[in-house]
Amino acid sequence: MIELNSNLQTNQRNASRQNMFIPEILAPVGSQDALIAAVRSGADAVYFGTGECNARRSAGKFEGDELVSAVNYCHARNVRVYLTVNTLLWDDELTAAKKTIEAIAESGADGMIIQDLAVAKLAREICPSVGRHASTQMAVHNAQGVIELAEHGFSRVVLARELTGKEIQLIRKETDVELEVFIHGALCMSASGMCYLSSSLGERSGNRGTCAQPCRLPFNCRGAEYCMSLKDMSHLQYLGELSQAGINSLKIEGRLKRPEYVAAAVNAARKALAGEPYRTDELQSVFSRSGFTDGYYAGKRDRRMFGTRTQEDAARTKEAAGGFKELYRAERNAVPFQASFVAHRDEPVKLIVSDGIRTVSSFGKIPEPALNSEASKESVQKSIAKSGGTPFYLSDFTCDLDEGLMIPSSELNRMRREALEKLLRERERTVPHPVKNYILPAAQRKTEKNEKQFRCRFLRAEQVFSDSRMSAFSLPVSELKRFPEMINDRTQAEIPELVYPFDENKLIEDLLELKEKGLRSVLANNYGAIRMAQAVGLEVHGGYGFNVTNSLASRELKEFGVKDLTLSFELPFSKMKLLSSPVPTGCIICGKLPLMQLRSCPGRGIKGCGDCNGAPLIEDRMKKQFELVCHDRKYSTLLNSVLYYTADKVLPPMDFYVLYFSLETKEKARSLFHSAVLGEKCEEERTTGASFRVLL
Repeated sequence: MIELNSNLQTNQRNASRQNMFIPEILAPVGSQDALIAAVRSGADAVYFGTGECNARRSAGKFEGDELVSAVNYCHARNVRVYLTVNTLLWDDELTAAKKTIEAIAESGADGMIIQDLAVAKLAREICPSVGRHASTQMAVHNAQGVIELAEHGFSRVVLARELTGKEIQLIRKETDVELEVFIHGALCMSASGMCYLSSSLGERSGNRGTCAQPCRLPFNCRGAEYCMSLKDMSHLQYLGELSQAGINSLKIEGRLKRPEYVAAAVNAARKALAGEPYRTDELQSVFSRSGFTDGYYAGKRDRRMFGTRTQEDAARTKEAAGGFKELYRAERNAVPFQASFVAHRDEPVKLIVSDGIRTVSSFGKIPEPALNSEASKESVQKSIAKSGGTPFYLSDFTCDLDEGLMIPSSELNRMRREALEKLLRERERTVPHPVKNYILPAAQRKTEKNEKQFRCRFLRAEQVFSDSRMSAFSLPVSELKRFPEMINDRTQAEIPELVYPFDENKLIEDLLELKEKGLRSVLANNYGAIRMAQAVGLEVHGGYGFNVTNSLASRELKEFGVKDLTLSFELPFSKMKLLSSPVPTGCIICGKLPLMQLRSCPGRGIKGCGDCNGAPLIEDRMKKQFELVCHDRKYSTLLNSVLYYTADKVLPPMDFYVLYFSLETKEKARSLFHSAVLGEKCEEERTTGASFRVLL
């Protein structure tokens, strides 16, 4: 048996020594060159977009024959392929999404990265053998969320980027679902899937794949000029820890980046995973924003996490880019093959090669008697093992060779090239997934209700007022614990948008306590919250945080046990009118909308929270001021600078309408409620948000 490929040996030795699970290195791809760079640099899997429903719509995508060729190229080299189908869809886009999913199945790709429950439903019905991965846009940040999605057909969950290492390890201990974590690349300021800044300040939605990245612009808070621009993460020093924890996939961000970036990041990750040294300064030179941060993973969420892309950073990238091309100039020998060579007198020589599944042969001439140097097993093996320039390396060799024969090395080299070319072509054959026919449910236009119902969301108990026209109201769990006398048959306990792993049990205990005091229902904005509420027997009302923008997603959310739901405020009224749901639906019509959920608070100073009053202001370059709401120092919410108000417009027919109150006084909330119920105009500065424009 010939010695194994040296890189593979190194990884196996390190894994054996440290007794650690070896996860895949998952690389971003935004072009054909980036695909080649990722594969040749050592990626175990790649992810890229196809069609229009992917979260980096400006990145290059693969469609038609290009998609099939890309998948074949990867599969031939033992690299898995995951397609990003991770944006929110309108009802009139579901047919196109269905065609995209059918094309993915036909390509033979290994999985789909999904945000919209409608896409998950389509994938499950059309091609159940393709893996369904819950995108980081689904904001899964606790074990309950992972388990909930797994029970509804997801085979893998991409965890939120804001988690600490200890939190990731705790989730891993509590679930056996495949987990994927980001290890290198850009950080969104907001928890992914919970950002509406781009759509609120313009017409480009991050949830729709067209984020304009306004957070990278100057925003000032307590003296910090770019207080919403985070450095890129780099967690490569923790790969051994993540491997030992049993994380399945280590993901690099960067589908908009150049091939050199992809190659450098994959190469560094390969070295880090093998326990070998890598050059952080090289990674910084290819791309950084004033360096890197490990603030989230290490739990050190302070101002050192923030940074911008400087002219010096750009100059270093331009200078360094060419040097990284060497990393992917040649094929990487990553696919083992077995070879059997047969040479008998008076018969054409024969070379049989196999990858363990496919077997091909190559024939040579009838060997001549040796005059000087006769062929030996060792000399033949040496020629057959010369597989440079191909994806293959020789892992096992047998030889049936008569004595006294001469076989020119040129003939052996020709046979090897021919056999490996045949084997590569066989490995590049498309193996499509079985596809089932699925007919989308017929849409049913909503009808106007005889009597409008109004609900209120309050942040503080002192805001709550009494009004017979209010059919229900919600208060945070923490407020209801302080004021249990506010619990009645109209009360919903709002579960925090972000509940991190070490807070899960405490929240469940709080919900049990409130249930004993008469609570019957909760308002949930996250999949983990659904599971925690149902675990204690509480009724679940779905909030805006589920980002429901189409009929099929609302049908799916019903399967999660949600009694009713509030539609996304990124959904235009014209689209709401066409959305048919098996559960009652509502929409927000008034309030300062939440634009971001932030774990790294922009208001946090050098020495921490300091003298912060819990509601610091952020000012943009236009001198607009945005309020921050602190939630027990666990996370904070960025509110829009102006009031969202549509109550005086022609509203879509809904089962209920929501007024979202945050920092308003009781008197202000009462006044807005009265105006909204009567459909009166709002005299203060206001916006109608996305209600009357279709977001890109």
